[in-house]
This record gives sequence, C-alpha cells and structure tokens, in this order.
Amino acid sequence: MEIQREKRSKRFKLTLWIAGSLLFVLLVTLIFVNYYIDRSLPITSGTISLEGLSENVEVTRDKDGVPHILAQNEKDLYLAQGYVQAQDRLFQMDLSRRQASGRLSEVVGEKTIDRDKFFRTLGLRRAAEVSYAAYPDEAKQLLEWYAEGVNLFIEEAKEKGRLPIEFTLLGYKPEIWTPIDSLTIGKYMAFDLGGHWQGQAFRYWAMEHLPKEKAYDLFPSYPKEAPTILSEIGGMEVDLGKSFAGAVIPPEFNGSNNWVVSGKKTESGKPLLADDPHLSLGTPSIWYQMHLESPQVNVSGVIFAGIPGIILGHNEQIAWGVTNTGPDVQDLYVEKRNEQDPTLFLYDGKWEKATIIEEPIIMKDGEVIPYEVTITRHGPVISEFALQNDSEKVLSMRWTALDPSLELLAILNINKAENWEEFEKALEDFHVPTQNFVFASADGTIAYKANGKIPIRKKGNGLLPVPGWNPDYEWEGFIPFEELPKVVNPESGFVATANNKVVSDDYPYHISHHWAQPYRYMRIEEYLEGRNDLSLSDMKALQMDQVNLHAREMIPILIEDMMRDSLTAKEKEAIDLFETWNFKDDKKFAAPLIFHQWMNEISTGLFKKEVPKEMMKLFEGRQSVVDELIRKAHNGEESQWFIDRGGYRTFLTSSLTQALLELEEAYGSSMDEWEWGMYHRVYFEHPLSGASPVLKWFLNDRDPEPTGGSRVTVGAASYNENGIVNHGASWRFVIDTEDMDKGYHIVGPGQAGHYKSEWYHNQIDAWKNGDYHQTHISNPKGERLILLAE
Repeated sequence: MEIQREKRSKRFKLTLWIAGSLLFVLLVTLIFVNYYIDRSLPITSGTISLEGLSENVEVTRDKDGVPHILAQNEKDLYLAQGYVQAQDRLFQMDLSRRQASGRLSEVVGEKTIDRDKFFRTLGLRRAAEVSYAAYPDEAKQLLEWYAEGVNLFIEEAKEKGRLPIEFTLLGYKPEIWTPIDSLTIGKYMAFDLGGHWQGQAFRYWAMEHLPKEKAYDLFPSYPKEAPTILSEIGGMEVDLGKSFAGAVIPPEFNGSNNWVVSGKKTESGKPLLADDPHLSLGTPSIWYQMHLESPQVNVSGVIFAGIPGIILGHNEQIAWGVTNTGPDVQDLYVEKRNEQDPTLFLYDGKWEKATIIEEPIIMKDGEVIPYEVTITRHGPVISEFALQNDSEKVLSMRWTALDPSLELLAILNINKAENWEEFEKALEDFHVPTQNFVFASADGTIAYKANGKIPIRKKGNGLLPVPGWNPDYEWEGFIPFEELPKVVNPESGFVATANNKVVSDDYPYHISHHWAQPYRYMRIEEYLEGRNDLSLSDMKALQMDQVNLHAREMIPILIEDMMRDSLTAKEKEAIDLFETWNFKDDKKFAAPLIFHQWMNEISTGLFKKEVPKEMMKLFEGRQSVVDELIRKAHNGEESQWFIDRGGYRTFLTSSLTQALLELEEAYGSSMDEWEWGMYHRVYFEHPLSGASPVLKWFLNDRDPEPTGGSRVTVGAASYNENGIVNHGASWRFVIDTEDMDKGYHIVGPGQAGHYKSEWYHNQIDAWKNGDYHQTHISNPKGERLILLAE
C-alpha cells in the first residue's frame, strides 16, 4: 500500500509539474504574442525622426483618435498625412489597392480569382494610370509626397517588426506605395457608387426569357425604343446568368443623405449643413477622419484611407457634403466578333482590331494564371471574365470612370476654397462619380450642384444594351458643366438630396432611370419645411430619424386590399399592430419586423419562380418595381405577375401568412415578444474575422447588436438576408457655420485599424445612439507626436 501511495504521489507531482510547465509556456507565449502585437500599435506621443521632412510637424491625436497635422509647408503636410494614415490603416490601404487592382489572389488564394479577373477586366488601375498622366505637375508632386510618407512608415514597420498583425496572419509584407495606388482606390469608389450596367443586362435577359408584358413591368420606365434595339441586336448565345455569376455588384443602397439650410430657417441665423454617406459598414471604417493645417490650408473632415487631402468636411470658411446622383454612366454594347479572328469586331461595316492586354494573375502559392483582357472601341469585354466562350457576340462596357479624370485635383482645390465661386470652379475637375454636392459658407450662402460627367447619347437611353457595330449609338459628349442641375440660395431656404430624382421632367438632358425610393427625401423635406428655428440638435435628430414613410404609404393600401374575411387570429393580430404603429422602425417594436418581412415575401414570391437566383442579383430597383406593381393593382391595373400567383388580393394575404410563419419559427409564437432588433442587428465586420471563430475573437469583433432604422429611413441601416446591418451611414457630420471652428462627427466603428487601440470600436454605441463628437480646427487638445525633420 505504501509503495502504491508513493507511486500515486509521484504521478501527481509529475502531472502538476507538466501542467505547470505547460501553463508557464502558455503564459510566456501569450506575453510574447501580446508584446509582439502591441509593438504594431501606432506611436502617438513623443518624437519620431522622418527623413524627407524639411521642418518639424506636430501630430495631435484628440480624445476621439482624430489626428490633427500641423505643418509649415505643403510637402511636409502631405508626407505626414501619408505616414499617419499608414500608422492607423496600412492593412486596409493595402487590401483596398489590391482589390481595386485585381491582386487579392496573391495574398488570399484561389477564392478571389474571379474577383481579380473582374477588376482586371474593368481596368480600374489602367484608368488610374491614364489619369495620372493627365494631372498637372503640382498634383503629381503632392501624390509623390503622400506616397513617400506611406513608404517611410512601411520601411520603419518592416525594419522594427511593427507591421499590423494582419500581414502576419496572411503571411506577406506590403510593397511600396505609389501615386497610382491612391488614384486606383479613387477609381474604386467610382465603381462602388455604380452606373447601372447590371440593370441593362437584367432587362435584356428579361426581354429574352419572359413574356413581353411581364418583362416591361420590370423596367423603371416604359421602354419605347426596346423593340427597335432588340430587333437590331438579334439573338445572343451568351448565358448572362453564368457570365456574371462572379461579377462584383456594388450594394444597390449605396447612396446618402445631405441637406443644407439657410440662416433664415435656423436658430443661429447662419446656415446649417448635414451629410451622411451610406456605404458598407465594417472594421475599420471606410472613412478616416483627419485635420490638415499648413499656411496654405486648414481643413477638417474625412478621406478614404490611401488618398491625400480631405474629400468631405469643412475649412474656416465653407462646408460641403455629397450624395450619389446615380446617373446612367455605364452602357453595355453588344459587339459582333469575327469568326476567323476573335480580336476583330464589327463597326460601321468594317472590322476593327481590339486591344488585347495581358493581365497574368499570380496566386498565393506562386502559380501564374494567364489572363487576357479584350478592349473594343467602347471599352473592356466584360461578359467573358469568368466564362470564356467562342460566342459571335459579347458585351463590352463604356463607362465614364475609365476615362482620364482629375478628382484629386478638384479635392485639393475644394479644400482651399473660401466661397461658392471658388468651390464651383474646383468642381470642374470632379468628373466621377457624379455627386450631389451641397454647400454652405460663413457668408450665408447655401448651394447645390449635381456634378460630374453624364453622357449625351445619340440614340438609346441606357435601358438596354445597344448594338456596338452601329455608330448611331455612340455618346456625343457630356452634359455641359454650366447646364448641370444647380441651385443657389433657394427661396425655400433649404436644399436636400437622398438619391432621389433631382430634376423635373422638363430638364433637357437624360440623367438616370434609377432613383432611390423617395421616402428618405420626403421625410427630410417634411422635417425641414415650416421650421424657422432649426438647430444642430435638430440636424442630429434628423440624421438618426427612424420614421418609415414607405410603410406609411403601403400599410393602408395593403390592409385595404387583402382578403380580410379569411384572416387567421395571428394575421388579425398583425393588422392590429399595424393600425396602432407610429411608423417608426424602432428596434423594440414588432410592427417593423412584420412589415419588412411581409414586403420581402411579396418581392421574393412574385419573381422567384421565373427569375433565376443568379439573375436576381442583377435585378436593379426591385423594390421600386414591386411598389409600382402594388400601386397599379390598388388602382385596378393588376399585373400578370399577380394574376399568375393567384391574384393580387390572394397573393397579399398568402404572403402575410408566410411571413408570420417564418417569424414564428424564428422568434416564437408570442407576437408581443417580437422586436425589430431581434432580426435587424448592426455588425462592423473585420475582413479577416469571417475566416474562423478564432480570428473573430482574436480581432475583437463585437457580436451583432440590435439597432433601429432601415433601408428607407433617414437613419439609414440596410441589411442582408440574415438581418445583419452591413450598410448605412458610414460617417455622420453636421456643422453650424456660425462657428466654423468645430464640426460634429460619428465615424463607426472608430478611427483605428489596430484591434488593441482604444479607438478601434469606441464609436459603435455612438453610431447606434447618435452621440456625436466635436472636432476643432484650432488649438486641438490631445496626445502630441513631433515628427522631426532629419
């Protein structure tokens, strides 16, 4: 027995020793990993010597993580801007240039091959290169200074082992930064704000595969020219669904709100301006907030990481903001290819040689995948990036963003503008994407301009692809700058835009067939009209507003038109909730949960039998189409789409039945316990956190959290099929021009790209609750870093 006790004691001691040793090793490993990761945190105080500076530069980071850069000349200012942006956002910057250039597969692998092929085909980087050649020397020099600052940080981080942890996780190091990288990211933003090519492809498919009457119902307006265009094009062998299955389609709800109010309607007696661009939400934010000051400029606002200057914000005299105009600036051309020589395409009775560009794609493992891009006189052939075939006809794209453009020059001049005349002059160089600019100045001026290159077509109107061999369908210039929509100091005392239609039917030029549903604009107008005491608090409240005018219009129609006699107790309970609802998409309410699910069932149920899934993603403006079908049916014009689903009234009722069944399955049988926020939850996802739960934990991604609003409320919060809010107000900004020293901002989820920074996710609650922070452009307070000139 004694021997057995000794053996057990030895085994126990051995087990303890092993466990202790493992714990010690684990502890040492965690300390090392923590130390290694902490080394890549930005240095925000003290001094750093920077080669290339001519004089010392002060960088003050305020309590919200906003860097304020004070330099004695422009070279030092933009070199410091590049360095500071790279401190906080280098991985995001590198990923952005790779995505836009079609080079993700080098670091991600085969998952992104089709994505890379798509962007190589579009040629955003090629467009950036031709744009760079068109810039004046002074702008090129500024881009070089900025790139120099980025590269100084890259070199320092490599040398001292301080690269962001994401580079270690993916197993690569960043290349040097170039001016073309910055311009390529700018071109990507033009892509992200769209141009409607996918709608043309979808409508062509609809005309080919659906009865004419049903196809016409899916057009945003009656296609008078469709029969002529289609007969001229003839049949196509291209399978559009398969050809574009891997195409990257920007979120349809990329848009924004902005408005400007004159002093005669404000509490302060000076103009108020508000802007909140609606883009993808993620970690880090698509925006980076900064303040730049030198003897030449003093400007504050936001910029895309990887680009110099300030694109949206204010200086000491003016403030400005944008929304997406959404014009038809992309046209698909059906090209006839020569059977004997696939590099020849027919035009005006003759065969023209296309340009063939080699775009080899390098994989993560070093394998090289050969890839060619074919460019006709109209632009790149985009119908074969993922599905090569020998079809006689292909689709090419003409797009304004592929032309040389000078947006950065416009931004730099806007930053220095002191009045409306100088601001508008700067806009002459802002060509893509076309934006609705609102403007306010300390002198009391308010103004609006829809600015950018919008094509004038000889023939055709952007609804359908057109025959590329017929010169009658060419563009014949662009809407003249002086004739673009503009308003200065309107009698109404305010101007607002929310991606709505910005011109009346008598405007002499075509801008777009596609406008956002009007509800956000209507709510803004409703809020601003009749008020002469508007304040900053009102501007903030309106940006967070959750009133759903879509529901206010549709609920009475739907309730009146359903088959009320056949309703179940559950359905009657839902109707009772609707009839007492204040039409706010509050996260605590059940009514918005039921309404949005019902509208989704109507939209999905109408089309899912006849429109393949791969074509649904090209179906632009689907909700607007559904709304119009409902309005017409309510007024006695029942579409064949409803008739084929058992009739309009029957379909409304069955859709509500199905919506309630799905909600009951997800959230239980008690409707009293349902809440919009159970489904509708905001999540700022890191690009690597989806790879595994471990990475999600490691990168400190907060779980999805209930939030209010929706796609149609001014407090925009669009969501995917799982209810995850991944799109909305990416930056909120308001300013009273009575005090140009400070603006009020929200940048969700925060300023920093490093997950251990205090500014990484510190604005998520602010984003949900509307808690703005102040940013000053004089005497900023905070941690101070001195960049020393060597």
